[in-house]
Amino acid sequence: MKIFATIRFYWGALVISLNTAILMIPALMIFDKHKSTIVHYINKLTLFMLGGKVVKEGEMDLNADMYVMNHQGIIDIVAMEALQNNHLRWVAKKELFDAPWFGNLLRQGEMISLDRGNKAGLIKLIKDVKLSKEELHRGVAIFPEGTRTKEQSLLSFKQGTRIIANKLKLKIQPIVITGSKHILNEHDKTGHSGTVHYKFLPTIDVKNAKDTWFEDLHTQMQEVIDSEYTKYNRSR
Repeated sequence: MKIFATIRFYWGALVISLNTAILMIPALMIFDKHKSTIVHYINKLTLFMLGGKVVKEGEMDLNADMYVMNHQGIIDIVAMEALQNNHLRWVAKKELFDAPWFGNLLRQGEMISLDRGNKAGLIKLIKDVKLSKEELHRGVAIFPEGTRTKEQSLLSFKQGTRIIANKLKLKIQPIVITGSKHILNEHDKTGHSGTVHYKFLPTIDVKNAKDTWFEDLHTQMQEVIDSEYTKYNRSR
């Protein structure tokens, strides 16, 4: 019934908020050298408390510089961190860094702030990704749609991702996420138990790729999204 799904949504929002504020942020501040492990295990706990599971198809390329994913909501990040323990640097809009709790979490995790309203934002992002690749040796996770959507069709990808990848000659691994919206639907304010699926696609070495690699990437990810829905009735 809708009422129970609504209750589960607010339960999920409460779990994420409390686990972030009470467990994750203090742990990151105290145990600075174990940030990736802390994020991994607390997100596994969070997903479990929401009645969620996570499965993967294919392998994560640990040599990739950037992971490009479709985006539906906060569960995309929670489940991805629960799935792996590779200390990713997530790209998030600047406004989230100013938010209570989550802003502190992003800063403690040394994530990348993107100011979309500032023309210098792209220059800063290029520098941050370059730092991640050459000095920190941490993969960058980005949602090239730039925002969440409730539709099955991918939004147009922001050109900043293509510009950065071409300039820095990155290795890009696309990842298609399905099922996360079922666990916590931020548009309809409903929640359910369920499984988040991550499908790891072949890595693109931009240095050797065709000029149309970015457009081809969008097409490939959409084809996988459509196939997952047709075969398994899993929406993205």
